[in-house]
Amino acid sequence: MAKHAFLSASASHRWINCPPSAKLCEGIKDESSHYAQEGTDCHELCAYLVEMALGRDVEDPTENLTYYSGEMQNCAEEYRDYVLEQFERSKKFCSDPMVFIEQRLDFSRWVENGFGTGDCVIIADEVLHIIDYKHGLGVLVESEGNSQMMCYALGALEAFDDLYDISTIEMTIFQQRRENVSTSSIRKDDLLKWAEDVLKPTAALAYEGKGEFKAGDHCQFCKVKATCRKRAETNLELVKYNFEMPATLDDFEIAAILPRIDQLITWGNDIKNYTLTQAQSGTHYDGFKIVEGRSNRKYTDDDAVAEAVTTG
Repeated sequence: MAKHAFLSASASHRWINCPPSAKLCEGIKDESSHYAQEGTDCHELCAYLVEMALGRDVEDPTENLTYYSGEMQNCAEEYRDYVLEQFERSKKFCSDPMVFIEQRLDFSRWVENGFGTGDCVIIADEVLHIIDYKHGLGVLVESEGNSQMMCYALGALEAFDDLYDISTIEMTIFQQRRENVSTSSIRKDDLLKWAEDVLKPTAALAYEGKGEFKAGDHCQFCKVKATCRKRAETNLELVKYNFEMPATLDDFEIAAILPRIDQLITWGNDIKNYTLTQAQSGTHYDGFKIVEGRSNRKYTDDDAVAEAVTTG
């Protein structure tokens, strides 16, 4: 079986908003980075510390972690303490709650071949609690409306709903390096309604490569974000609106543009990074060449740069 689901929970924010992006990204190799490996290392450490605290026979992975550090140890210990607190809390309304760490969760009733791995699942009468550890610093992750967490919750319901009388699902993002512990809750009936009304039909479109392309914040982790035509069209529309105005913009118009500026800048940087990578592999772009700077490689061509700046 594949290590990652085609329609993964972790990428669900993207393929729910842009169903055909799933097929577009299929077959494109994931780019590894030290950030990703650091996150993997910390997840392994987190799992070990929680399981050890629960009295389970587990092997200390520390000496095999590439990016182990004091900060990582502290983050993992804070996560362990939080999980143990929530486990003790669950005992107040359930005599025999269970804790599962790095639990495979299958939500294929709604998403074909859909599965994922839940960092921590606490099952008890009344409340099912999904806890997900995030090690990244770059993006603040919220639990409210988080489709990854909701997919995990569906998988946990599939596995344990017959064993416990669950009415509410709590979802927590534990992001210690951003001092972010974000918790939200959803009624079981509301989650199942979302699964039937939104997740299932959208996943069916995505699985077949159908539906409409849509640009937005979900593009951030898309493998084709630099070359996606829909994203380019969306951002170029903003450029057109901005630079074709016959006179100066008033405050109302500026306020309308401001929310899109960061998205436009991000898109431009994604294009630059993509073309630089391609050029280093031998692709030639007319009017540009790679030169060595004091610290970074970059494209340079005085006339082309001047033209790009003046035309927007």
